[in-house]
Amino acid sequence: MSTESSTATDAFAGQPIVELERDGVRYTLLGTAHVSKTSIDAVMAAIDSGRFDAVAVELDEQRHKALTHPDALAQLDLVKVIRERKIAPFAANLALAAYQRRLAEQLGIEPGAELKAAAVEAAARGLPLQLIDRDVGITFRRILHGLRWWDRMKLVGGLAGGLFASDEVSEDDIERLKEGDMLESSFGEFARDTPSLYATLIDERDQYMAAKLRERGDGATHVLAVVGAGHLKGMARYLAEDQRVPTELTAQLAHVVKKRNIPWITIILMLLICGGIAWGYFNGGRDLGRELLLQWVAWTGGLAGLGALLARGHILSILAAAISAPLKPFRPGLPPGMFSALVEVHLRKPAYPDFLALRDDAQTLAGWYRNRVCRVVLVFLLTNLGSMVGVWVSGAAIIGKLMG
Repeated sequence: MSTESSTATDAFAGQPIVELERDGVRYTLLGTAHVSKTSIDAVMAAIDSGRFDAVAVELDEQRHKALTHPDALAQLDLVKVIRERKIAPFAANLALAAYQRRLAEQLGIEPGAELKAAAVEAAARGLPLQLIDRDVGITFRRILHGLRWWDRMKLVGGLAGGLFASDEVSEDDIERLKEGDMLESSFGEFARDTPSLYATLIDERDQYMAAKLRERGDGATHVLAVVGAGHLKGMARYLAEDQRVPTELTAQLAHVVKKRNIPWITIILMLLICGGIAWGYFNGGRDLGRELLLQWVAWTGGLAGLGALLARGHILSILAAAISAPLKPFRPGLPPGMFSALVEVHLRKPAYPDFLALRDDAQTLAGWYRNRVCRVVLVFLLTNLGSMVGVWVSGAAIIGKLMG
């Protein structure tokens, strides 16, 4: 096993590269800027040089489809996304797509165009293509798992704000993007100020991509790996030195700890509320018990329904939100937004043009209300937000009533 840093060559158009050999396979890591036409030229020149018998790119299956098959979104099963509780990662993907579209409009080049060029050119030449990046949904879920509640709210708020920002991306952000990573840039200042987020966004993916390269079993002897310049140093180190079994490592880094069905804070709050209502019935009389129960139903159902209303959901979606929210103690782990979103998607089924316009519509608030796919996401998110606020408000009101 040997490691060798290489200087600029004509074939790579001055892009940073690292060459190393391990287990009889020679790897050339080509560091690119995701918003640079020069990087596209370097990728094309490298593949056209005929030196490589396989190509790997910093993409997962989902991002590869989005770049090479823009119509792939039209095949999305939105009902399945809702039932599998993948709305949050889907919304994060929309935020990323909106950020990339803003960059494309500002710079005249699609972010990740060099990765797309590598994938298309490899296919044209009949070279094996390996997608080595971790699924972006898994990365997002691992990020959320490692953050405190308040940091999660800051992250979600930052992503939501980025969806509808109309100002141009700053020069500083563009320069950081040229030297860094698309996902890291999408999370903005929050990524740079949160060490645990950086570890999941960059270091874990360095390990994952290096291990995926070592997993190759197609007999290739010289592999070109096209990755963002921000991953070059870390990937080279792990590819050269990591002794862990690659299949075990990728499985470990793709594992998401399942969230507890009922968080302890929810258990305690629900016990207090249900216990308070029961105490009201047995000790304060039927009238007090009925009053406390009505407060619970009014606050939780009312605010969940208001959330669906603010999302401009169908009247039956609003009704589903209002009915399901007060029943939360009896169906832990099933958010009311799931029910309202399922009703919304059945009553206002997104059409083919909604999927085609998804990336453009996700950039503006008006687009989110106009596009039926986006509106289903809004119904889900705002219903859950209203329900969560309703639980806390009604809990405070019930406890206050009992203590008063």
